[in-house]
Amino acid sequence: MAHLLGGLATPLLCKPINASSSFNNNYTSASSSSLHALDSLYIKRAAELADKSAGFTAPHPNFGCVIAHPNNGGGTVVGEGYLYAEGTIPAEVQAVEAAGERCRGATAYLNMEPGDCHSNSSAVSALIKAGISRVVIGIRNPLQHLRGNAIHALRSEGLQVDVLGEDTQNKIIEEAVKSCLFVNAPLLYRAACQVPFSVLKYAMTLDGKISASSGHASWISSKKSRTRVFEMRGRSDAVIVGGNTVRRDNPRLTVRHGGSHLPRRIVLSQTLDLPEEAHIWNVSEVPTIVATQRGARRSFQKLLASKGVEVVEFDILDPRDVMGYLYDRGYLSILWECGGTLAASAISSGVIHKVHAFVAPKIIGGKNAPSPVGELGMVEMTQALELIDVCYEQIGPDILVSGFLQPVPDLTPTIPSIEETSAIDPTISPYESSIIFFYKTWDPYGGFSNFSLHPFQMPNENGELVTWSSVEHYYQAQKFVGASDPVAKSCMEEIQCAKSPEEAARIGRRIQRQQPNLVRPDWESVKIDAMYKALKCKFATYPYLNSLLLSTAGSVLVEGSPHDLFWGGGRDGEGLNYLGRLLMKLRSEFLGDSSTSQNSLLHQTSENKY
Repeated sequence: MAHLLGGLATPLLCKPINASSSFNNNYTSASSSSLHALDSLYIKRAAELADKSAGFTAPHPNFGCVIAHPNNGGGTVVGEGYLYAEGTIPAEVQAVEAAGERCRGATAYLNMEPGDCHSNSSAVSALIKAGISRVVIGIRNPLQHLRGNAIHALRSEGLQVDVLGEDTQNKIIEEAVKSCLFVNAPLLYRAACQVPFSVLKYAMTLDGKISASSGHASWISSKKSRTRVFEMRGRSDAVIVGGNTVRRDNPRLTVRHGGSHLPRRIVLSQTLDLPEEAHIWNVSEVPTIVATQRGARRSFQKLLASKGVEVVEFDILDPRDVMGYLYDRGYLSILWECGGTLAASAISSGVIHKVHAFVAPKIIGGKNAPSPVGELGMVEMTQALELIDVCYEQIGPDILVSGFLQPVPDLTPTIPSIEETSAIDPTISPYESSIIFFYKTWDPYGGFSNFSLHPFQMPNENGELVTWSSVEHYYQAQKFVGASDPVAKSCMEEIQCAKSPEEAARIGRRIQRQQPNLVRPDWESVKIDAMYKALKCKFATYPYLNSLLLSTAGSVLVEGSPHDLFWGGGRDGEGLNYLGRLLMKLRSEFLGDSSTSQNSLLHQTSENKY
């Protein structure tokens, strides 16, 4: 299948899982007498599969599924799958399709409870309809509005559902559960701590220096280690550096390992004492955000804005406030590649969860040569911060030491979901607010997103029905409709075949930016209608989405993207929120309220080019 890619980056799990071709053959190992051992083995395989898209797509909840027929002599794998990106085919559906009729009576192994994000139970339905008899789940879904829903749905249909480790504990099970926690650590930290998962990365010499006394640092680590850093960046929503790094190293902070995901670059600088020319100000391929103190160097802020750099002001530039802001933007994972001063501030603020330290077999010396972490205020060795779940890996001549500063949150015992709480106490309403926000597809109202996986059919210019994987696929392709240039038609085909809504958006935006002559001349006046037609078709195709939309009657719908000021509501409500407006218009149309059908507001033009 197209979603199964070869040549993917090695998973950066703290306890690496050694996959082999034996997963596709009969197991006849010494563990044949223990069902728990087989369960643990298959769950670890599901966790490994879940990690496969890392670096190729924006960070998202990682799901893997293995379907097997375990028995006293071992077992046989009949189907596998993993979620490639937000808004793509669920892992369970892929595994069921691969296994076919061999699903009957089989056991499905899932690293994490499926996310019934938007009344779309395709993952659960696939397992039920395929005849799966037992489901083993590594960990429950950490998102409160999803937690327990899939387990309840499967059990209500008569399937046996076991959550690994909740009834029996041993070393093998503990290791399997840990692999599930590691592969979704960003989601778990986000759910438990309300901040993105933050990883501090640095390279140092054997005597603990990150540069010579002169500031020269190219290169401490080997080329193989630097390649691994590119992979780490690809696993992140954003890469953070401080002003000193920009001034001293002039970094690009790009991803050069062949993956398609490009993380945003973020610079933290209180005073904006930054160079006017720097590689990081080139935003032609990837955006840059500068976080600074309110009122700092207004003239320089204008200069950055003229280059396309986004400037975000904070009353006090504190790492925890910045992480709260990035949490609101929906980010899951952040990589810190800063110097010692900012690293110490981030650690002291409690926002660093994991450390990757590349140690090179070199000695540079120097009384004034900087170290990876600045002053933490500790005066006794007993105050030192100890890493947990530490692992060591040799990369060329270097040693990579990785470990957690804070344990990965294990959200057991079960936290009741909103629905469960409401059932216990009917006076508690899950949706009391008159404003309903939606953004990521795994949010409670994620089905409203133009990135949600809801394929639909729309007629093309010739009246022939064409299937689109998502609203975003359709919307991006419409930019090039009607053009006689064969390149434009090729662009439409490339967008239609994109593996995920994220990739469709990236392709459409890139072509629009680099080859504006291919974009239809009336795009600015028709793009709202294009989005509305696609939304209407999607909600008319799926009755449960229609019902979900109608259930919001009386509430204001706001697309929660803080950086899209056209389709989204913006960080502080300054956005135009056209996606929310279109959905409210569609809701009124479905409710038959003709009085709200006036759409003059929805035909305004915008300077927004994406």
